[in-house]
Amino acid sequence: MLRTLLTAIFDQTPDCATAQTRLQCWTEHVKASGLHGFDTFLNTWHRWQDGILNDFEGGHNSGFIEGLSHKLKWLKRRCFGLDDLTELFRRLWLDIESPRRWA
Repeated sequence: MLRTLLTAIFDQTPDCATAQTRLQCWTEHVKASGLHGFDTFLNTWHRWQDGILNDFEGGHNSGFIEGLSHKLKWLKRRCFGLDDLTELFRRLWLDIESPRRWA
């Protein structure tokens, strides 16, 4: 339940001030529950509160760039050592197109 509430705060909060209020209320709920599974997040929250709240300013993030970078690194590892250009493009095509064709 607390995990779902935390995710909802990050997904649905429109501005920085509202986010700060909601995260403080959530923190109080966690402390009152006596659970220790969120201790790492709470430590991170207290140390980097300003930076975390900046995520709510304008709603911009680097998700697309991070995803693209991950895919490029994955393709690089997948095709390492291939000298045959035809085989390289065959593997790349299969990796990119197969989820769409056989989903």
